[in-house]
Amino acid sequence: MQSLDQRRACMIPRSAHKLESADWQIALRDAYTQPAELLALLGLEAAALGLSDAAARSFAFRVPRAYAALMQHGDPHDPLLRQVLPVAAELRQTRGYVSDPVGDLAAQPQPGLLHKYQGRALLVVTGACAIHCRYCFRREFPYGEAVGSARLDAALLALAAAPDIEEVILSGGDPLTLRDERLANLVARVAALPQVRRLRVHSRLAVTLPSRITPALIRWLSSTRLAPVLVVHANHAHELTAEFARALAPLRAAGVTLLNQSVLLRGVNDSPEVLVALSRRLHDCGVLPYYLHALDRVRGTAHFAVSTRRARLLLHALRQALPGYLVPRFVREIPGAAFKVPLG
Repeated sequence: MQSLDQRRACMIPRSAHKLESADWQIALRDAYTQPAELLALLGLEAAALGLSDAAARSFAFRVPRAYAALMQHGDPHDPLLRQVLPVAAELRQTRGYVSDPVGDLAAQPQPGLLHKYQGRALLVVTGACAIHCRYCFRREFPYGEAVGSARLDAALLALAAAPDIEEVILSGGDPLTLRDERLANLVARVAALPQVRRLRVHSRLAVTLPSRITPALIRWLSSTRLAPVLVVHANHAHELTAEFARALAPLRAAGVTLLNQSVLLRGVNDSPEVLVALSRRLHDCGVLPYYLHALDRVRGTAHFAVSTRRARLLLHALRQALPGYLVPRFVREIPGAAFKVPLG
């Protein structure tokens, strides 16, 4: 019987293999930006899927070709497709779903600097992403007011005056959409702050575009005096290809701590079998499950919601099937809370 990797490899056309070995910036540029292009690749009809041009205009569509190649041809319920397809359900107004569900704007002592939890601060370094996930909690974040060299300078000055900050998190958008030279310079500036001990990078590019893990990236992430942590974002085992595993191996060998965070999404990963397979596959790739997030209630995402009761049943099933170190913490981020709130 073929392994998951072997089955997935068989589904990737030769052009996708060439794409993943090409320069990552070319791959980033050549992403699908029109849903019709992706649906044509998959042999699917837009009308049957509830595709909405208005939703795509509200929150732009973007999918790397290598990621699209992992979707099952002819399957309208493919879990990877569901994460990226703009549908009419996004246009519904749902009570409790707002533009800033996690209180980012209120947590900025400086634009682009978020300080929510003791000892940690987050830098929003870019608004760009390789993939536009339809459930993104920052889909309405005002990046134009937070990102830029002057705002970054001000944020670093604020960090310099905060002796309690031991960990700096690079986020966005996706920080790995920036060039390695720029990131290396930023990390050097963070490392110059004597109170900072750890550097954490949150990125989905390792999953959606494994070619982004370049030798230059490995150098700047592993050579800093700061203890480096890379938190990737995978929601389904089908996202974790052999290319992903090969890309992360040098990071692990270089001493980078590798963690994963997921979002619990209806129709994507809301079954025990899918979540167990995800945790097992992550471990095969040298990554430990970290968080399983309840959906952040941003406008346009209610169709992804899973009830807390259902989620707790799923978590119970994971605890029965897996060793404790492979069971992610099920949490919700609540504005103003001192930590992410455990839900089970």
